Amino acid sequence: MNIVEEYNQILQAAEYIKSLSECLPDTAIILGSGMAPIIDKCSIILSIPYKKIPYFPTTTIEGHVGNLMIARLGSKDVFVMQGRFHFYEGYSAKEITFPIRVLSILNVHNLILTNAAGGLSTEMEAGDLLTVSDHLSFNCESPLRGMNLDQFGPRFPDQTEIYNRKFIELLNEIAKQQSIRIHTGVYAYMKGPQYETPAEISVLRNMGVSAVGMSTVPEAIVASHCGMRIAAISCISNLASGMTSGGLSHNEVILAAKKASEKMGILIESFVERIPD
Repeated sequence: MNIVEEYNQILQAAEYIKSLSECLPDTAIILGSGMAPIIDKCSIILSIPYKKIPYFPTTTIEGHVGNLMIARLGSKDVFVMQGRFHFYEGYSAKEITFPIRVLSILNVHNLILTNAAGGLSTEMEAGDLLTVSDHLSFNCESPLRGMNLDQFGPRFPDQTEIYNRKFIELLNEIAKQQSIRIHTGVYAYMKGPQYETPAEISVLRNMGVSAVGMSTVPEAIVASHCGMRIAAISCISNLASGMTSGGLSHNEVILAAKKASEKMGILIESFVERIPD
């Protein structure tokens, strides 16, 4: 596909969404594994199955329902992506991040990314939250590879501050006010779908990583390229490989994330109300 075709597909998807609603919020939330219960805090204005949006991928993983919603959260309207896409599902980095481009065309300026992640600190417990301050993308196929989409951003985008510092400060302030256990640290991206080995976790811990997962980073790279302000929050669903005596399973991740989703919902609702201009 050439760059003109790629851009036209983005425009067609955006136009389809515009044709269904006059309400186009400037903030979007992407729900990770087990985060679907956050929807219970919202009043749904419009729900669009991904399969109906031109050129959108479809979800294949448990815990990722597959709807783009326009919803009222507290007193604010937001886009909510009820499920995301992953490299391990067979999608390319560009396909994973296609919705971010579409949201940018719809004038979304604030993006809240959520995920379930393995914790790499012995101070963490399953169900804790973590605000992402930076990431490692060594294992991430760059979604910016190929001809640059100049309509969104430069060929060589700066990555000094992908995650907005004011957003991080506000999230931590709200968590403290609500007595929610929260950490701040670096998130490392791994392609999956296999979980990391104890040796890999040991290396990541030595590199100063706080959490590891299989999402978020591709979307953050593209959102940054689009000029969006980004916040990312991880639900620590388990301690990573080699840090406990037992093994890991996706069902345990989903269950832990669901238990933490109430805290995540409280945090995000308060955050959306107080997003600085």
